Amino acid sequence: MRAAILSVVYLRCTTSFWEPNSANLEGCYNLRSSSKEILVMYFPLYAVRPARQAAHNTISRRWLSDVSITRTGKPILRVEGGRSSLGGHTATVFGATGQLGRYIVNRLARQGCTVVVPFREEMAKRHLKVTGDLGRIVFVEYDLHNTSSIEASVRHSDVVYNLVGRDYPTKNFSLEDVHVEGTERIVEAVAKYDVDRYIHVSSHSANPQSASEFYATKGRGEQIARIVFPETTLVRPAPMFGFEDNLLLKLASVLNLFTANNMQQRYWPVHSIDVGAALEKIMYDDSTVGETFELYGPQEYSLSQIAAMVDKEIFKKRRHINVPKAILKPVAGVLNKALWWHTLSADEVEREFLDQVIDPTAKTFKDLGIEPGDIANFTYHYLQGFRSQNYYDLPPATEKEKREDKKYIHVLDEL
Repeated sequence: MRAAILSVVYLRCTTSFWEPNSANLEGCYNLRSSSKEILVMYFPLYAVRPARQAAHNTISRRWLSDVSITRTGKPILRVEGGRSSLGGHTATVFGATGQLGRYIVNRLARQGCTVVVPFREEMAKRHLKVTGDLGRIVFVEYDLHNTSSIEASVRHSDVVYNLVGRDYPTKNFSLEDVHVEGTERIVEAVAKYDVDRYIHVSSHSANPQSASEFYATKGRGEQIARIVFPETTLVRPAPMFGFEDNLLLKLASVLNLFTANNMQQRYWPVHSIDVGAALEKIMYDDSTVGETFELYGPQEYSLSQIAAMVDKEIFKKRRHINVPKAILKPVAGVLNKALWWHTLSADEVEREFLDQVIDPTAKTFKDLGIEPGDIANFTYHYLQGFRSQNYYDLPPATEKEKREDKKYIHVLDEL
């Protein structure tokens, strides 16, 4: 019935339906059919055109500055918007299921980018689904030994992140397999499909001549990446702390018993969120092509100093038994091969005797306009779940203790 009335209104308004005059309106108000009077409201119909026209102009209008031409001449629509924004990059993030991966995936997806997440285990990637809008997170199953699956993950992307790494060897993957041969397959796929940007996340102290197999393979992986794809951007983060890290949570665990160097290893711990922000800025800044970045925190600590902060925060004293390197290293190697779950590897023991090495010629957070956070300001945030119930049985804090707590706890009593 409504459709019939609209048709009659359209026929009666003979001069111009979208630009009515008073005569047209008068004729359109009174319609008679079979001696039955039907009143038709014309004004909602007239309002349809301006609303549709405004919506069309809003969607289709783009500024020239929103369009960016990539290195290969591909135009990309860059917009500052939320997770439902139109346009943006298509990024492949290898190793997205690790500690650092969730931060860069979340940052890219909430800017409207389409993120391709290659994965191996079904249960390890499901938390990434909600980081982006519907259809923005695309999962592709792959194997680091399978070249065709790697190529399928990068062929439609204009930027590729390689976050793949392993702290210890397993029965299926050695450190050489992951850091050197895996990198070679990924970067060859990037070069084959002429991807605009390749950002390779390596490790601090990466050096092909290092005594540690981990640092040595990371260094050789960097060399291969630069040989195959000279525009590679290298990122070397310091030991990272955050949710599900291998630093604070490891020191707070009761299973972290043995050490070989009295916990004297020194480095500059960096926040995972800061590294994720840096990786996002590197993608949007084309001047970072071919550069090397050393991402480290503002303060240098020894492992024993960080362990002391952890013990103070959780109100427990964790035992760390020092065992000579000549004994602990071979025992750790046997345990890593015999047990299917990770305990300690021989190379991890070797790394306890190597301090962080920073390349003075590399760029840092300062070149990206980022101020990294100090680990001392985040121990409460990440370790409060390890606190004993005895914390709640302590006597009331003195005024001096309250002033000390306010340096680290950002919730005022007045609130």
